[in-house]
Amino acid sequence: MLLRTTHTTRYAYQRPVSVCHTEVHLTPRMRVHQTVLEYELAANPAPDFSSSREDYFGNEVTTFAIEEPHRELTITARSLVALTPRSQLEMEISPPWEEVREQVRSRANPETFEAGQFVFESPLIQLGPGFASYASASFPAGRRLLEGVNDLSRRIFTDFRYDQRATTVTTPVAEVLASRRGVCQDFAQFMIACLRSLDLAARYVSGYVRSDGSLVGAAASHAWVSVYCQEFGWQDFDPTNNLRPEEYITVAWGRDYSDVTPVKGVVLGGGEQQVQVVVEVSEQVAQ
Repeated sequence: MLLRTTHTTRYAYQRPVSVCHTEVHLTPRMRVHQTVLEYELAANPAPDFSSSREDYFGNEVTTFAIEEPHRELTITARSLVALTPRSQLEMEISPPWEEVREQVRSRANPETFEAGQFVFESPLIQLGPGFASYASASFPAGRRLLEGVNDLSRRIFTDFRYDQRATTVTTPVAEVLASRRGVCQDFAQFMIACLRSLDLAARYVSGYVRSDGSLVGAAASHAWVSVYCQEFGWQDFDPTNNLRPEEYITVAWGRDYSDVTPVKGVVLGGGEQQVQVVVEVSEQVAQ
């Protein structure tokens, strides 16, 4: 499958901005089942300086600066990504969740040592008994890890309501638990809080889904959860749509949204600003 993506972010400022410094996580990652064939990033006005690097988690990050006065800024990322089918996941043969927890605690090999950093609190995800209590219904003693994670994702999909007006990017996960409303970012971070409160390793993933109207979260960057499971590696789950992300485009991953914010930066001047984000993902027929 070939998917072509366009991610456009437009800023309109009340007053001129004299200088801006911007950082973006918009480059899709290379993975076993995902190959990036094309990628282009453009900004208008054109940057006076731009550079790219790989961050701590292996995501490509681009930073740029614009030093001429402007009242509008448009950032457009375009990519062409090839996805190959993944093997069917047999959740019922995954290890018991307690066994995976102990493996991660042991830090006995490079894989569990790396996974161990995703069991702690992070800037936007706090842990606590409320999250552990919600998760416990999906993780009775001896249950297979991936079956439990899949059940937790299903319960969040059923119990929580998608509501774009209920939260902001800084809404605490405890408030999401209390209100049971939010968007994909909230549901992913809440699910991660539940898993980490059981000492399971879980990371936040950002990316795209197709813009055909069949899935929630297609109008902007989407977010889901990846869980570590020993020989099964990292496995993805989307609580917003109650799906395994088989045909999603992975852009970046980290501890939470703050590690992989699509676009962020600082400006000098500008006053109030309006932001518009438009994401389009369509299938392209191979030539």
